[in-house]
Amino acid sequence: MSRLFVFGLGYTGQVLASRLRGAGWHVVGTGRGGTIDFGDDDAVRRELTAATHVLSSVPPVDGLDPVLERYVAGESARWLGYLSSTGVYGDAGGAWVDESAPTGTGRRTARAAADAAWLAIGARVFRLPGIYGPGRSALDRVAEGRAHRTGLAGQVFSRAHVDDIVTGVIAGFDGPPGAYNLADDFPASQDAVVSFAAHLLGLPPPPLVALADLPPMARGFYAENRRIAAGKAKRLLGWTPRYRDYRAGLRSVSAITSPTITSPAPSIDSGAQR
Repeated sequence: MSRLFVFGLGYTGQVLASRLRGAGWHVVGTGRGGTIDFGDDDAVRRELTAATHVLSSVPPVDGLDPVLERYVAGESARWLGYLSSTGVYGDAGGAWVDESAPTGTGRRTARAAADAAWLAIGARVFRLPGIYGPGRSALDRVAEGRAHRTGLAGQVFSRAHVDDIVTGVIAGFDGPPGAYNLADDFPASQDAVVSFAAHLLGLPPPPLVALADLPPMARGFYAENRRIAAGKAKRLLGWTPRYRDYRAGLRSVSAITSPTITSPAPSIDSGAQR
């Protein structure tokens, strides 16, 4: 039996675990969706010994990767995976970036260091943009009154539906070690995404909020501007996102969480900039 141990069974990890268990895998892990305490050395090491695959989604703490420091340092004998962030690329001024771009120049210096450390021991490092899916999307933020627009011209972000991330990680089981971006094909502004979510819900677009009026963490989010290219995962892993843009992804989420159609979905202009 294939056995996966996950450090940090969070949102994405739990979707992955459900998919693999349905295929006959034994999956255990730490974190809010897990059954093993990270600090229980005996239990963790017992499961690690039996695992055929090890995946971590745990971010750095105080500049250090706790999984590498405590459990996986020097490990290279089995399949290793790490859920990283496209934030390692820093600001690109809206340009496209792939895995050959430099890392560690932005706000995520500790994440970039962890990313490099996992690569050094032969892991598959999946660099993820904004993750969304059922229970965690612009639809939820709009419905709860937490969404806003900024009116920033030219500000774009990449994102990926959680199901596409899961299929990318699974494709990585048979792929070579290295870094892989997993993102949809059409980066778009945050304003466009929340406006479309409001349309699906039959609500008016969220209010405009000046950047200066946002909290510091949110302002930092808008300080970086880039488009993520995922061609390497497509070439080497045979991966293709099912939800190629936010419109397809949000329609899918809406169909699951709000089966009553509140408004018709507009057609997609494939040539339009998103």
